[in-house]
Amino acid sequence: MGHKIASKASLPSHCVSTDGFETVRPSEVLEEERFERFKQGQYYPANIGDVLTSRYQIIGKLGLGVTSTVWLARDLDGHRYVTLKIYTRDEDNQEEFQIYEQLNQGSSWHPGHAHIRKALDIFTIPSSGGYHPCLVQDPMWESFRDLLFRNPNHRFTEDLLKSGLMQIFLALDYLDTECKFVHTDIKSDNILQGIEDKSILESFTQAELKSPSPRKIVFGRAILSDFGSAVRGNERRNHDAQPNVYRSPEVMLKTDWGYPVDIWNVGVMVWGLFEGRHLFYGNDPDGKGYSTRAHLAEVMGFLGPPPLDMLQRGKRSPEFFTSGGKWKQDIETFPTGVSLELSEEFLDGKNKEMFIAFMRGMLQWRPEDRKTAKELLQDPWTND
Repeated sequence: MGHKIASKASLPSHCVSTDGFETVRPSEVLEEERFERFKQGQYYPANIGDVLTSRYQIIGKLGLGVTSTVWLARDLDGHRYVTLKIYTRDEDNQEEFQIYEQLNQGSSWHPGHAHIRKALDIFTIPSSGGYHPCLVQDPMWESFRDLLFRNPNHRFTEDLLKSGLMQIFLALDYLDTECKFVHTDIKSDNILQGIEDKSILESFTQAELKSPSPRKIVFGRAILSDFGSAVRGNERRNHDAQPNVYRSPEVMLKTDWGYPVDIWNVGVMVWGLFEGRHLFYGNDPDGKGYSTRAHLAEVMGFLGPPPLDMLQRGKRSPEFFTSGGKWKQDIETFPTGVSLELSEEFLDGKNKEMFIAFMRGMLQWRPEDRKTAKELLQDPWTND
């Protein structure tokens, strides 16, 4: 898989027509126009029917973000559907692309190999004023977050959660043992569903030619995606990482961290999928939004005070604790009243005990006290 320079053409093909589309009125605001980068001309001007690098013909738009747009395309050489993630102009993606190339080098025999979203191709699209990196991947369907909100109760069932977690732990074990990477950004948005029924993509193609069609839920393989924040796990680091509410204690206290931050991430995410709400919010009572001190207060309310030996490793510990480990911020350490033992009202008896033990295996102050992905695969609750 090399990094190529792409050409752009609107060529006849067996996929979609390149004309006959309704023209959008100049007064109609497109999604990208909400971002400052659009006004600066940094988004790639993709059009349905365009063929990139004489191979990928764009069919329709799937989504967008601050730094990219995502399109469904037809691989005219491979005769299959793919997604094209086209980044804004001159976006520096070298580290991310190197990670994707290394993900492909792990053993395909590892059972977690199938649960990592890999790069099929990487190329660069020239345009006036610069270049747009493009990542080609297999199409995916809805994320765990989408599935959560499609459920009227906004909760995963126990069986669905177990099934998804087994696949996530396989993916994490692959990242750890085969690739030596820490994901650092595990959340329900980044767990996608594989598309087993390819006819859905055909339907999407026809909808782009005619009129929008209703969306469908597809329960396929769970695929761990978005490695833009991944880092090497065998290097010492203590910089900020992870989305705010998923931050692990070692990241907040700024101690050296590694693979166990992903396990903490999964534990916090599990609570959200099972309970339908975040485990931690970190909303500071001063009204300024998220703060580390508020988040630490919530974690203490949940786990009790941190071990003194861990505090002694943290560069930020003196901001929040005395040398003896006493909390010195003016926030109570039980603002949410969250407790594993008091929650999960729909679990009882031995099943509830096993679930609590499972969660405790992930949510520990000390990273070395957390179970590994391989150990969690063998946990009694996930295998019950």
